[in-house]
Amino acid sequence: MSKLTDVPKRILIGRALRSDRLGETLLPKRIALPVFASDPLSSVAYAPGEVLLVLSIAGVSAYHFSPWIAVAVVVLMFTVVASYRQNVHAYPSGGGDYEVATTNLGPKAGLTVASALLVDYVLTVAVSIASGIENLGSAIPFVVEHKVLCASAVIVLLTLMNLRGVKESGKLFAIPTYVFVGGVFIMIAWGAFRGLVLGDTMHAPTADYHIKAEHQGLAGFALVFLLLRAFSSGCAALTGVEAISNGVPAFRKPKSKNAATTLAMMGLLAVTMFCGIIALAMATNVRMAEHPATDLIHNGVPVGSGYVQNPVISQVAEAVFGKGSFLFILLAAATALVLFLAANTAYNGFPLLGSILAQDRYLPRQLHTRGDRLAFSNGIVLLAGAAALLVVIYGADSTRLIQLYIVGVFVSFTLSQTGMVRHWNRHLAVEKDPAKRRHMVRSRAINAFGAFFTGLVLVVVLVTKFTHGAWVALLGMCIFYATMTAIRKHYDRVAEEIAAPEGPPSDDLVRPSRVHSVVLISKIHRPTLRALAYAKLMRSDTLEALTVNVDPAETKSLREEWERRGIDVPLKVLDSPYREVTRPVIEYVKSLRKESPRDAVSVIIPEYVVGHWYEHLLHNQSALRLKGRLLFTPGVMVTSVPYQLQSSEAAKLRARKRQEWNAPGAVRRGPAVERPKESSAAKD
Repeated sequence: MSKLTDVPKRILIGRALRSDRLGETLLPKRIALPVFASDPLSSVAYAPGEVLLVLSIAGVSAYHFSPWIAVAVVVLMFTVVASYRQNVHAYPSGGGDYEVATTNLGPKAGLTVASALLVDYVLTVAVSIASGIENLGSAIPFVVEHKVLCASAVIVLLTLMNLRGVKESGKLFAIPTYVFVGGVFIMIAWGAFRGLVLGDTMHAPTADYHIKAEHQGLAGFALVFLLLRAFSSGCAALTGVEAISNGVPAFRKPKSKNAATTLAMMGLLAVTMFCGIIALAMATNVRMAEHPATDLIHNGVPVGSGYVQNPVISQVAEAVFGKGSFLFILLAAATALVLFLAANTAYNGFPLLGSILAQDRYLPRQLHTRGDRLAFSNGIVLLAGAAALLVVIYGADSTRLIQLYIVGVFVSFTLSQTGMVRHWNRHLAVEKDPAKRRHMVRSRAINAFGAFFTGLVLVVVLVTKFTHGAWVALLGMCIFYATMTAIRKHYDRVAEEIAAPEGPPSDDLVRPSRVHSVVLISKIHRPTLRALAYAKLMRSDTLEALTVNVDPAETKSLREEWERRGIDVPLKVLDSPYREVTRPVIEYVKSLRKESPRDAVSVIIPEYVVGHWYEHLLHNQSALRLKGRLLFTPGVMVTSVPYQLQSSEAAKLRARKRQEWNAPGAVRRGPAVERPKESSAAKD
């Protein structure tokens, strides 16, 4: 079994790393940017389209509001980035929003933030991959026809890449992320040059289309509601900003400074790209509709269900570079790839947050341990499973999935910034240095404005998106909150129950009056004789062999052989008229405990050790059931006495040969001598 699982594991995720090599996995800023900021950077590929989709409800005339919505998103982005720069300096341990809220607002607020972030990370993977599939599908029809299958395959691939380790996956993700950012900036610059300097007229593929407005002539409250909904959709550009504050421990030293610098770089790049794409979309007359089959009109008739609505960035690239040009194909490929890789933000944030929550006993402890490659493997696998489930349920449709999005992230934004205000208030109460107080007052003002603004946006998002799917995200948060609360109560209850008592000795420390040992046997063979020899070595007060009479003929034969061999251990036979084995043994052991409550009963079970996985199905099943039942019997100790069969010895020999085997080229001729490094003077 080990051979069947270990070899593929090593092929897929690589050799295991020692714990003392954790420092080698830390990230420089150039790698940390694509690892932690790929989500907000890539969201510019779909956030402008979401704004136009909502505005299209009122027709093309509402598109002129999109620059103002872009300005509001930019102000919000700068506010959040400035606020989180304070976070990473004040809380560099990696707890991020969860740690800030727990420390300053209490455990319930912290758990609310954690629930929101866990939901948001799962949605980040689902939305990013679904959007990437749709971008790729505009060039490859097979992908569109099998969206769920392709999205699931991408999730599996990303999972394997992340299981190989953060730094290794970061190197793989850096190139497409930087190609995407460079491609977008080239598109913005070339589009601006063509329009402003050359005076070219650029047309998007949908420039000649008309939009059938679902609600014409919106005014007053209805128009305000529409604009707020468009703004909340554009806020998808902010998702993933909090991942950097959660991932501070993964940065190289000085950790806080590098994380803050990466945050500023990410905010500046994302804002510039978002505004540039919105401006080019307006200049090239891009047309988008929530229901393109019926609401997009071409030559006086709806485009129909066969029409595939390409994303805004794809239409703009076609207008600026020309369809089929090298730069158009390069940007299309980089966009699809970076949307897939945007999920990597969640693959780094979710496992790290899960590890912290597991350490605080809110999640199973298995999430706290690192895997072979020093990544939090269990958290990575859990995230992948949850995201794949969402992709299947929603058919890998980014438009449906994005309605669930950003609720969780703004819950964490608001509570985190509120917690930071209390953090500065607490420090200002004791700080006397005027220079430090001025710095704290400025930081508090930034966080206070951030708390107010993000809280306002949270209300807008809840009001405008609740009926469109945001309730599902809230339900997920409630489920996470209830589950984590229940897990913490369980761990607390167990810790209280098993805590070593202070003061006088408890019953656990009192030595049993006597030990009554029982050796379970079915027939006389080598494992039975070894178990009896071991039981005699224990020098129990009482020792007996116990068998269950299921077949009278076999029991009679056992008695005769027992007497013939002269085994000096009394043999007790339990009758079982219904041919059960487990129940008579359990009842007998309980009767021993009932007769002498201060006695300990030691049940000794001989077991076979086999070498193949399928042999486990053929042996030890009765022993396994007995041990499972005896675990619930107080005062009973269960001991397994293993007996290695030849197949287990062969398995050990195979394992030893695998350890001694060297791949071709792995053995050097002669000793490996470390070459001294040349000095810079020698090189010159």
